[in-house]
Amino acid sequence: MDESGLKALLEHLPVSWWEVDEQWRVLERGGGAFADLRTAQRFLDRLRQELPASGHFAAEGRWQAQFDGRTFDVSWPLDEDRPEGRSRGLAVEVETPAAGGRRYAAFADFADFAPAAAFLRDRAGRYLWANHAYAHLYGTTPERIVGRHIEDFDSPADAAQFRALDQEILGRGKPVRHTLSYQRADGGTGQAAGHRFPVQENGQTCVAGIYVDITEHTRAMHQRREAEENLHALRDHSGLPCVLLSAGGRIEQASTAAAELFRTPLPELLGRRAHTLLAATPDLGQLRRRWSGLIARRVRRVETSVVLLDAQGRRRRARLHLTTVGRSADRATHVWAVVTHQSLAHEAHPALTPAQIRILSLLAEGSSNGEIATSLKLSRQTVDYHLSRLRELLGAATRPALVARAYVLGILAPDAWPPRSATATHPLSST
Repeated sequence: MDESGLKALLEHLPVSWWEVDEQWRVLERGGGAFADLRTAQRFLDRLRQELPASGHFAAEGRWQAQFDGRTFDVSWPLDEDRPEGRSRGLAVEVETPAAGGRRYAAFADFADFAPAAAFLRDRAGRYLWANHAYAHLYGTTPERIVGRHIEDFDSPADAAQFRALDQEILGRGKPVRHTLSYQRADGGTGQAAGHRFPVQENGQTCVAGIYVDITEHTRAMHQRREAEENLHALRDHSGLPCVLLSAGGRIEQASTAAAELFRTPLPELLGRRAHTLLAATPDLGQLRRRWSGLIARRVRRVETSVVLLDAQGRRRRARLHLTTVGRSADRATHVWAVVTHQSLAHEAHPALTPAQIRILSLLAEGSSNGEIATSLKLSRQTVDYHLSRLRELLGAATRPALVARAYVLGILAPDAWPPRSATATHPLSST
């Protein structure tokens, strides 16, 4: 049989032959032991690590090697007359499993380059196989893990934990899904979630595991829960009326202070449309336009003046602060609304004219009736009439009471001097 015929025969046998250069790069290979060049190269890398170790050689140029839970008789070099820098070798698999053996070999092939960490261990805690993701957890390579024991990589406490889990799997004979903690290579504590299950490898029951590292995910979820708890504490204990609105304007969360403000039980407040809590005033149109800008993320925050309407039909002017949270594509998913600078609740009264609001502003500033008339270019009689009408509308008997009522009803801004209308978007608009 010539060399080509011998190569064709070896393709159907559990053997591997190769020819490599000085850098151990494969120049030629064959045999039926390995399905692809990548696996064959990993096998050669494994041999290269074992060559300097003592005790491997049963005879000159021959020894046994373990690879992916398989045992091979290795002969290398096969001949000495190869061109300089080249050498040939041969590996023959021994202890070939009986029918039904290595039924999880497909698992190893599948998980070899998966992002999940996977391994196979025998009853003694010795690694038969590990993929790259598992080796990465320990800052090494799969070849340096296979053949070694749990204690070679993990702390005594972790090793005891992992051995106990292995024994549980072997004893029950059933898969187990769980989350475990382990000591990371950087000194921190990590968490992993996955499955551990019994498998048959070379006629013996072993333990296989596949895990996903959830350390960063767990940390992120903890931070998120902590942020939500802080937000809920602020919502419930700050005393500020606040609600979380959907992009469609429906109330999804609300503080107890908001329920008290609108004189509505909290369960009944949830699910309501926010616009039903606002009185119909000329500035509602501008508020709707600014809301659209918020949802479209053209702006992140809006501060405006609104007139709130409670369950008894009473009104109060307040400052409304809107801030977007969350996003879906280019749209905000939610908006937090917080109410500040509330006026005293009052029954609806006829809208004040711009002239009447200006008179109230000058009166609060300390101007006399004559000074108001001069400033607005009105007659003294006209100013007297307006002040009389304002005392009637706002239920105030004196000038000081009229000014006080203008503030507590939210007609005048409490944080501005000189006095001006509380409606920031339109200083002369009505309440």
